[in-house]
Amino acid sequence: MADQPVSDMNVQNANEVASQLRDQLNLWRQQYYVADSPTVEDHTYDMAYQRLLDLEAAFPEIVTPDSPTQQVGDVTLPGFSKVTHAIPMLSMGDVFSVGELAEFDQRTKKSLGQDEMSYNCELKIDGLAISLVYENGRFVQGSTRGDGRIGEDITENLRTVASIPMTLPEPLSIEVRGECYMPKVAFAKLNERQEAEGKTPFANPRNAAAGSLRQLDTRVTKARELATFIYYTPDFGALGVTTQSEALKRYEALGFSVNPHAQVCHNMAEIQNYIDEYTTQRESLSYGIDGIVVKVDPVDQQDELGNTVKVPRWEIAYKFPPDEQQTTIREIEWTVGRTGIVTPTAIMDPVQLAGTTVARASLHNPDYLNEKGVRLGDTVTLHKAGDIIPEVGEVIVSKRPADSQPYPIPTECPSCGRELVHVDEEVALRCINPSCPAQVTEGLIHFASRDAMNIDGLGPAIVTQLLEQQLLTDVAGLYRLKFEDLLTLNKFGEKSAHNLLTAIDNSRNNSLERLLFGLGIRHLGAKAAQQVAAHFHTLAAVMAATPAQIAEIDGMGLVIGDAVSQYFHTAAAKALVDELTAVGVNLTYTGVDQRQAADDPFFGGKRVVLTGKLTQFTRSEATAWLTNHGATVVGSVSKKTDLVIVGTDAGSKLTKAQTLGITVWDEAQFVKTMSADPD
Repeated sequence: MADQPVSDMNVQNANEVASQLRDQLNLWRQQYYVADSPTVEDHTYDMAYQRLLDLEAAFPEIVTPDSPTQQVGDVTLPGFSKVTHAIPMLSMGDVFSVGELAEFDQRTKKSLGQDEMSYNCELKIDGLAISLVYENGRFVQGSTRGDGRIGEDITENLRTVASIPMTLPEPLSIEVRGECYMPKVAFAKLNERQEAEGKTPFANPRNAAAGSLRQLDTRVTKARELATFIYYTPDFGALGVTTQSEALKRYEALGFSVNPHAQVCHNMAEIQNYIDEYTTQRESLSYGIDGIVVKVDPVDQQDELGNTVKVPRWEIAYKFPPDEQQTTIREIEWTVGRTGIVTPTAIMDPVQLAGTTVARASLHNPDYLNEKGVRLGDTVTLHKAGDIIPEVGEVIVSKRPADSQPYPIPTECPSCGRELVHVDEEVALRCINPSCPAQVTEGLIHFASRDAMNIDGLGPAIVTQLLEQQLLTDVAGLYRLKFEDLLTLNKFGEKSAHNLLTAIDNSRNNSLERLLFGLGIRHLGAKAAQQVAAHFHTLAAVMAATPAQIAEIDGMGLVIGDAVSQYFHTAAAKALVDELTAVGVNLTYTGVDQRQAADDPFFGGKRVVLTGKLTQFTRSEATAWLTNHGATVVGSVSKKTDLVIVGTDAGSKLTKAQTLGITVWDEAQFVKTMSADPD
C-alpha cells in the first residue's frame, strides 16, 4: 500500500499510509534536530515528505494539525487567541546576593524541618517562558506565560522551532514548560540583518525571542533560529519521577532539549561553586543566561512547600549583578555601509566591560540616538546587550556639561555629500547614490572578504588606495590590475604585488556561492548564497530564475527571491556579469555535494567542536573543511559531541570534553587526518 499510486487509493487506506508517514517523519525530525543523530539521508526524508504532501493534497480531510506538512512555517496568522493555563505559570522570586540565597536555604530547611537539603541548580536562560501541551503524545498547543493565568496561543509559531518534538515516543498526555531563547549567534545575525535593512535592532536576545514568537507570519519565526530548553511539568506523576533532576533526564528521553549544565547541590558551598563556575563561563556559552535557579530537588518537598500567590516557595533565582560602567561620549562617527545605510557610532573613553576594553558602541539610527538623548560630552552607562554587543544604556543628565547642545542629525552623506533620505519608512538614514565612494569601497572590501571571494591581502587600506588612484571602479576591475599598477601603491613592493595578484587570480576559480555572496545582494547571506548556487548550479540559471523559483528553495522565501531577482534585472548587474565573464571569473557551482559528504568514512555525521587558537588555518577554514566532509561544527561541548579539536589556549571546552570522556585531538592530529584525505 505504501507504494500504491495515490490515484488508486480511497480515504481509508490513504489515511493509514499518511499516519505511518507522519510518525516516521516526526521520528526522523526528532533524531535530526534534537538528538543530533540523523538515521536517514536527506533524500529519503524528502521522498517520504513528498509522498505525504501528495496524499494530503488528494485527501484534504486526512490532514492533521501535527502533520510535518503543517510545520513548514508558511502561513500568516490572523492573530493570537488567549489560552487559560489549567495551572498558573508562576514567576520566580529573585535574590541578588549569596547572602539572600543563604537566607532562602535556611528558610527552606526550617519550613521542611530538615538539616540537609538537595537542590537542583540550573542556568537561568534569558528567554521567554512557554507551555507545551501534548495529548496522547502529540503536540496540540503552545502558549506564552502571559500574566500567569492567561497567555497567548502561539502554537503555529512553536511548530517551526526545530527543538520542539511534534510527537513523543510515548502516548503521554502532559504539559511541559520551559524557555524559548535565541542563541547569541542567531541574535547577532538578526541584528546585522535589521541594521542592513534599515530597521531598529533588538535590544537583547530575550526581546528578539519574544518578538519572534509573536510574529503573525510563521515564516519570520522560522527564520529566527529559535531554540528551547524544557525544565518543568505541573504533573510529575505522569513522568514517573520523584525529583527535579530525574525529571530533566526524563524530558531528554522524551525528545526535548534540556540544558546540560544542571547539577545537584547539597549545601551552600556547592551552590557557591556552581555560581562561580558559570559566572566565569557565562560569556563562553552559546546562549544568554542572567542568573542561576536553585530548586528543591525532591518533588514531595516541593509540594509540601507550595506557592505564594505569585511565586513557588521551593525555588529561587539568583540574578547576576549587571556588568555596567560609566564613560563619556567624545564624538559621534557616521559611517556609510555598502547598502548605503548611514550609522552613528559613539566614540567614548575606553572602559573595561565583561572582560574586554570597549571604546565604541553603535547608536544604530537617528531615532535611537534621539530617544537616548545623547549629546557630545555626556556621561552614559554602558553594558553589553546579550553579553556580546556594547550598548549605551542611559544618559547621566546630572553630569551633563552646562554648555551642552542637542546633537544635530546630518542631512548629507559624510562620504559623497548627497542628501540623505528615509526609504520605505525605514528608521535608518540612507545614501541612495550608487557611486558613493564609501559604498563602492565597502562593496569591494566585502567582495574580497574571507566568506566571499577570499582575496588575501586585499584589505580596506589597499582598496582605498586603488580607488583613490582610479585603478578600478568595480569588482571586475580587480581582475585587470597589472603588476606595475600595484607598485604605485604606498608601501607596496614587488613581493606584495606578486602575492596580491596571485590571490586575485586564484579567486577566479571560486565556486559560484562565493561570487553570489561577494556581490552584496541585499538579504542574501553566505549560507543562502550557497543554497542558491547549489540549487541552480550556474549564474545564468540564477539570473533567469523567477522570485518564486528562488523562494521555493528551503529556507529562502520571497524576500530573498525578490532581492536576487531584482538585483540581476538591473542594467548595472547585467553589465557587471558581462565584465566578470570577460575576465574569466568562474560562474558555476563547484562545491561539495553534501549528501556525498555525509558518507565520509570518519567525519560523516560527526558532531565536532573547535576550541582554542589554531595556527595552521583560520577557524572558518577548518569549519569549511569539516563541513565539506560531512561533519556538523557546533559551538559548545555536550555528551552528544563526537570530537573536540583543540588549538593553543584551550579553556573550559577542553576541560568539559575530558570530563565527559569525549575524544580530543590537537591540531597536529587534525592536520594529519586532513593530509591523509584523498580529496
